[in-house]
Amino acid sequence: MPEQITPLSILYLQLHGAGTAVAVVLFLYLLLCRGKAIAPEITPPAQLRRWAAALFGIMAMAHVWWILFYTYSNDTCSVIYGLLVANDCMVLPPVFVGTLLTMLQDRRRPLWPVIIVMTPCAVIAVLQIALPSIDLTTPNKIYGLVLIVAFIIYMVVAVRQYGRWLHDNYADLEHKEVWLSLTLLIGLMLLLMSYEYTDNYVMSTIAHITGFPLAGLLLWRVETLKDLSTDSHTPCPAQRDACPTADPSTKVEDSHIGQLLAKHCEDAQLYLQTDLTLSQLSAAVGVNRYYLSQYFASQNTSYYEYIHDLRVSHFIARYRELAAAQESIVAQQLAQESGYSSYSTFSTAFKQRMHKSVTAWMREEGTA
Repeated sequence: MPEQITPLSILYLQLHGAGTAVAVVLFLYLLLCRGKAIAPEITPPAQLRRWAAALFGIMAMAHVWWILFYTYSNDTCSVIYGLLVANDCMVLPPVFVGTLLTMLQDRRRPLWPVIIVMTPCAVIAVLQIALPSIDLTTPNKIYGLVLIVAFIIYMVVAVRQYGRWLHDNYADLEHKEVWLSLTLLIGLMLLLMSYEYTDNYVMSTIAHITGFPLAGLLLWRVETLKDLSTDSHTPCPAQRDACPTADPSTKVEDSHIGQLLAKHCEDAQLYLQTDLTLSQLSAAVGVNRYYLSQYFASQNTSYYEYIHDLRVSHFIARYRELAAAQESIVAQQLAQESGYSSYSTFSTAFKQRMHKSVTAWMREEGTA
């Protein structure tokens, strides 16, 4: 960074100090305060608060040690610089990813791959100390940038694969909170990139200003995110000697749950509710979420597939009704009426069930 004192550099230092103070306050609040300032009636994932506290704590420490470095040394060939870069590589990414996976309520993805792929960054930073005549900073930054971009692309693709990923991690169909959480953490990762890959006060000042609303949004997300696994591991009632899967009356119970679903979901067309969640469905049916999940598993299906089957069937039935009445048909509008807020989600679900695209199916229906 430039060494001369300018109004912009003074503003940068002020924002840097304010950002550090905010991160420290949020770290202490999340770590030590048992109550919740926002939405006290909501129970978020137990680990999310600790991960977010760790994230704010690491960010606060990074603010401190880097400002001290640039104030008293600013020697990018020194041992201290290499150690700071190596520390950032091995600490910041895993904490970011850990916070993201906890926020997305991922039960399967471990952190060790992140540590492994970031190890070369730390190694290169250490080599830079041993080989000061060779510029290894640029390839190190390029490697880190490629990793961040690849991770963002991977997470976006993973979140779009509702059936294989979100369902496995208790997230509900088209759960808006999942996308909001992903967008927030991508914003924080881009903010981190701006710190690491810029060395002028203008960009750093913009990054600091952007960091304040992102920190507030992260706190709000931590405080208001519902634990999607609620009731998913609810123990069997005390009066029963075994869980439903081991109970001889399981088939009778399954039949009863099927009747309740037919009455309260299928006949009542509850599945047309765009933001319908598994928790809402279990409440409407009057069956504990755990037992409802067990029922779907016993039928070799899932909540996700069950809702999609009903919605796609509704689309087909309505299409044929409108076609028979010779009324105009707009696929996007009809998909929305069938419970889909996203046409791409509907298109994917339709193709999985009908083994052809919506357009091809409509063309065949028109010539039938």
